Amino acid sequence: FFPLQSQLSQALNGLSDRAKEAKEFLVQLRNMVQQIQENSVEFEACLVAQCDALIDALNRRKAQLLSRVNKEHEHKLKVVRDQISHCTVKLRQTTGLMEYCLEVIKENDPSGFLQISDALIRRVHLTEDQWGKGTLTPRMTTDFDLNLDNAPLLQSIHQLDFVQMKVSSPVPAPPILQLEECCTHNNSATLSWKQPPLSTVQVEGYILELDDGNGGQFREVYVGKETMCTVDGLHFNSTYSARVKAFNKTGVSPYSKTLVLQTSEETQPEEQTLPFPVPLERLQLRRMSPFSSTLNLQPSFPGRSYFELRSSAHQLSLHSSLQSLNSAGEPVAWFSFDPSSAHADIIFSNDNLTVTCNSYDDRVVLGKTGFSKGLHYWELSIDRYDNHPDPAFGVARVDVLKDAMLGKDDKAWAMYVDNNRSWFMHNNSHTNRTEGGITKGATVGVLLDLTRRTLTFSINEDQQGPVAFENLEGLFFPAVSLNRNVQVTLHTGLPVPEFYASRPAMQ
Repeated sequence: FFPLQSQLSQALNGLSDRAKEAKEFLVQLRNMVQQIQENSVEFEACLVAQCDALIDALNRRKAQLLSRVNKEHEHKLKVVRDQISHCTVKLRQTTGLMEYCLEVIKENDPSGFLQISDALIRRVHLTEDQWGKGTLTPRMTTDFDLNLDNAPLLQSIHQLDFVQMKVSSPVPAPPILQLEECCTHNNSATLSWKQPPLSTVQVEGYILELDDGNGGQFREVYVGKETMCTVDGLHFNSTYSARVKAFNKTGVSPYSKTLVLQTSEETQPEEQTLPFPVPLERLQLRRMSPFSSTLNLQPSFPGRSYFELRSSAHQLSLHSSLQSLNSAGEPVAWFSFDPSSAHADIIFSNDNLTVTCNSYDDRVVLGKTGFSKGLHYWELSIDRYDNHPDPAFGVARVDVLKDAMLGKDDKAWAMYVDNNRSWFMHNNSHTNRTEGGITKGATVGVLLDLTRRTLTFSINEDQQGPVAFENLEGLFFPAVSLNRNVQVTLHTGLPVPEFYASRPAMQ
């Protein structure tokens, strides 16, 4: 009896060990279910981001190709209209000569006819010769000799597939945000991070996330290999939370500590001395709108912070010390033109406040600062103007066409003006022709009111036409288009003009 009890007890001990291992294995499997779900969400987000980037690139190329078609269209129309004008003048002259000759033939005075007949015959022959070969042949075909070769791209799209990689390394460690190199300036934020010093795990890239400035959901603003990113177009006087994570072929790391940063209550003039030095390299960063699929970056550089650490170890905080308001209590924005986003034909001077162009075609340049709320007013003085071109002034999205007049596409809202009158233009639609133009020395004012969601223009401190555009929403950059016959200088940080300041606020 007792030996059998001992055998059963030993057997139960082995079975108990197996049951314990099974429970642990079930916990492991359940954890794998959760990890698979989390990895699936991350992978889907990365896939969507990559496909969206391809779609954005295709849309940008589509806009460029459409611009070329429009140029070809305008060129063909100009050639044909010039030929119509030339032929009409010659036909009028020929008809007049024919009518005169018929009257001379009716003349009954032989002596008078003999005096002018030789000259008339020579003139008739000369006029006939002018209608020689080619004169009555169209100088332009109606066909558009532009063939789009999309076969290679379609083939590449059909071949787009996943590359299976063998897992050979663990996921990276959480990155460390470098407080000493993180800062805000006006409505821009620069964030810098690095891997832990003792980490040996290979990192293929980083994902930077910011919330919406109101404690809302985090959104990706950068995916790539760089360890520094500058985001433009944030709200003034707003508090943002930022975090970053690393990834490699194996997976995605946990998030870094959250960094809380405060944008300026308003922007400061760039020539004013800041509380602490800001490295010159910071000014070379190319900046794009927030939550864009692509951000232009420069490699990391040493820098100094002019902010204070003000929270616990789990939540870092930066706070700017820049302050300036106008008399109405609204934020005042100082900014200059942005060489990094301008067309290559734009020429900059006067610390990027004065621009002209080395082309006879219209070229676009944007301001460095983008606005998404508040009341903002700036002026442009006309330094050079020969009464022929049509410069355009207004606001635009960051991805506006840079090789066409402002307002030709749906990314810009503008007023273009000559020496006699002006028009408002958006998406190539012209409205509200208004008398009164510009000359050398004139001043054009642009008033962007994102509280009322309107855009208004003035010339020499008088409102030009009605309210130009309404229902504006989103991120807008000051913008100008001009050619080599125009030079303008930007003036910012200005009070609201009297014609607008007296209006009651919209309810």
